[in-house]
Amino acid sequence: MAIVGRPNVGKSTIFNRIAGDRISIVEDTPGVTRDRIYAHGEWLGTEFSMIDTGGIDIGDEPFLKQITEQAEIAIDEADVIVFVVSAREGLADADERVAKILYRADKPVILAVNKADNPEQRQDIYDFYALGFGDPYPISGAHGLGLGDLLDAVVQSFPSEDQSVEDDSIRFSLIGRPNVGKSSLVNALLGEDRVIVSDIAGTTRDAIDTKFTDNTGTEFTMVDTAGIRKRGKVYENTEKYSVMRAMKAIDNSDVVLVVLNAEEGIREQDKKVAGYAHEAGRGIIIVVNKWDTLKKNNHSLHDFELHIREEFQYLAYAPIIFVSAVTHQRLGDLPELIKKVSQNHAKRVQSATLNDVIMDAVAMHPTPSENGKRMRIFYATQVAIQPPTFVIFVNEPELMHFSYERYLENQIREHFDFTGTPIHLIERRRK
Repeated sequence: MAIVGRPNVGKSTIFNRIAGDRISIVEDTPGVTRDRIYAHGEWLGTEFSMIDTGGIDIGDEPFLKQITEQAEIAIDEADVIVFVVSAREGLADADERVAKILYRADKPVILAVNKADNPEQRQDIYDFYALGFGDPYPISGAHGLGLGDLLDAVVQSFPSEDQSVEDDSIRFSLIGRPNVGKSSLVNALLGEDRVIVSDIAGTTRDAIDTKFTDNTGTEFTMVDTAGIRKRGKVYENTEKYSVMRAMKAIDNSDVVLVVLNAEEGIREQDKKVAGYAHEAGRGIIIVVNKWDTLKKNNHSLHDFELHIREEFQYLAYAPIIFVSAVTHQRLGDLPELIKKVSQNHAKRVQSATLNDVIMDAVAMHPTPSENGKRMRIFYATQVAIQPPTFVIFVNEPELMHFSYERYLENQIREHFDFTGTPIHLIERRRK
C-alpha cells in the first residue's frame, strides 16, 4: 500500500497511525535507524507493507515535479494506492494533478479525505467525487477517526495470492545501495550474465527471482533487488526509492545478504536497509564485495571487520564474508554459509536443555531487583522459529532490565549456535 498526495495533507500522520508502535525503534541500540518511509501494518488479520511517499526527499525540484515523482514511484511499487486529500482545505488544483497521474495506474485507488475532524467536515466531502475515484472516505489521521472503514476498503482491494505451490528452497536476497555490486554477485554465483551489470547506479530495473542448486543438491531462490528505476528524470539523489524495493525482497526472504562496497566503505544508507532486515527478524550475512580492489596489508581484513562491528553493533550475530564478484574470491563459501544461517534461523531448542542454560545463567549472575523486589525466572520455552523466539516466564516482567535480557541472550547464543539469526526474548508473567 502506498500513501500519496500533495504536501501537507497528513500522509505521514496517517502512515504513523496505521503503523502504530511497529514504526518506532524496537531496540535502544546504536546504529538502528529511526526514520522510516516503509513499515508494516495489520488490519483484521491481514498484514501488509506501507510506503509513505511523504518521507521521500526529492530536493529543491519544482513542486509539480516532486508530486509527480512521488506518485509514479507509488504506482510502480504498490498493490493499492491511498490518495490523501484535505477536508480542511478542500479540493485543490494540486489534487487534480495527482489524480491525473493516478488515472494511469492499473491499480486500485482509495480516496481518503483527511482532517475531517468534526461532523460537518465529514459530511462536506462531495467536491472530492469530482476526482473520479468513487466514494471518498472521510478520516482523521490525528485522531484515528474513520481509519477502520478506510482499511476495510484497502484490505478488500489487495490482490488474492495463490499459495498452493510449496517452495522448499532457501530464499535469500541481496540488499544494499546502488552500485555495491549486487548484480555482479548474482552473475558470479550463477556463472552467467543473468542481469545487467553496469558501473552506473540504478541500472537494475526489476527484482529478479532465480533458482539454482549447489553441489550438495540444496535448492536456493535468489532475489536481486532492483536499483533505482529511471522514469523520465528521476534524480540520482532518490536513493530511498531503492530501499523500497529492498524491503519487499526482505519480507520474502529467509536470509538477507547485506552487500557493502569495500571501495566506498559504509554509508548511512547501508545501515538503514540492514536495520530493517534486523527488525524484520531475518537471517543476515554481511557481504563485503570488491575486496580485490583494495591495497591490503596483514591487518586490513581485521580492521575492516572491526569497523563493521562498530557501525553495525546490532548485527553482532551476523557473519562477515569478504568476496570479489570479479575474481570469485570466497564466492564458493557463500551457499554453505547461507545454508547454515537458514538452518539456524529455523532451529528449535528442547525446553529441558534451554531451562538448564537459563538456570545456570541465573546461578552465575542473579536476576535484578528493584525496591527490594527481585525478579524470579520460573521457566522458558521456545514458541517460534524464523527467528527463534523464546518466552521466559517470570514473576514481574517489568523487573527485566535490558542489560539482563541481553545477558540471557548471550548465554543462549553461547550454548546454541544461532550464528546469523536474531533471537527474540519475551517476558511473560506466570499465571
